[in-house]
Amino acid sequence: MREPAADPADHGAAHDGQGSTVTYLKVAAILCVVTALEFGVIYVRALTPILIPLLLMLAAGKFALVALFFMHLRYDSRVLTGVFLGPLVIATGLGVALMTLTGAFLVFGR
Repeated sequence: MREPAADPADHGAAHDGQGSTVTYLKVAAILCVVTALEFGVIYVRALTPILIPLLLMLAAGKFALVALFFMHLRYDSRVLTGVFLGPLVIATGLGVALMTLTGAFLVFGR
């Protein structure tokens, strides 16, 4: 028996484990809102003591959304996610170690 034809009004809902067009539009809207928050936070003087950590957290959230949805890690196997995250953790640790050795974090102590 043949499968029924795909409904044109499906609006891009993928049947191969991928997200739908609506999902990608929601993620894009969230990314726009977080970007607007990043720009807005810079102008709030009361947030000066926590500005850098706050911006880093917002950027990490945006990175996670982009990696999960637009790089399709959410729909890939755990092995491929590990292949992506393993080197990322090593590179992040190396970057933090180099910044610590060069004294880049001394700015936060002043």
